[in-house]
Amino acid sequence: MATVKKTSSKKEIIDDVIIMNHFMIDVLENNEEPKNIYTFCNKHNLDESQFYSFFGSFESLKESIWSKFFENASAAMSKDPKIESYSNKEKLLTLYFTLFEILTLNRTYVLFYLKENKEGMKNLKSLKQFRNHFKEYIVSIINSNETMVSGRINKVTEPVFSEGAWIQFLFLLKFWIDDTSKSFEKTDVLIEKSVNTVVDLLDTKQLENLFDLGKFFWKEKFN
Repeated sequence: MATVKKTSSKKEIIDDVIIMNHFMIDVLENNEEPKNIYTFCNKHNLDESQFYSFFGSFESLKESIWSKFFENASAAMSKDPKIESYSNKEKLLTLYFTLFEILTLNRTYVLFYLKENKEGMKNLKSLKQFRNHFKEYIVSIINSNETMVSGRINKVTEPVFSEGAWIQFLFLLKFWIDDTSKSFEKTDVLIEKSVNTVVDLLDTKQLENLFDLGKFFWKEKFN
């Protein structure tokens, strides 16, 4: 599921992707969510039990849509036979550019939830599964780097860097939402610059120094 396509009138084999596509089409065509699960299922000739076999609510469905965006990006990246030999910078750039390519294919849907409806950026709660996938991928980058910072701060590096990368992604997402440049070229430039910055932090001793400063501060204030 990269883009939304109209489904045919033929008898469908119902799965989670079919239901997600129905939901996205309804949102795009009506500029609002279906009123409830009953009306949604009735419109698409679904039994409610079919819906609930995959999703417990519209909220869980929306989380799954975002999760699918990440899964599609991950699948696209995995097709590159050289991906494992990429540097940290190349892996992050590939991740960001691929994610924003997927999001651009679904831009109207994304804008509806993160800009145009009354909830706006509050709908970031729908990115819960997406966030987990994203942070897991960032941790995999850290663990694949044999020259990573010393083992004594490994436990700090993973959560600090993965959370920092997530905050960076949200910053890029907000910029992309408001970007009106051709082919979102300003977002591309920002991705390049921000990835350079975060990789410089990862590949130097700044994290170790930050950890030492944190330990000193903790001892001085709380011991």
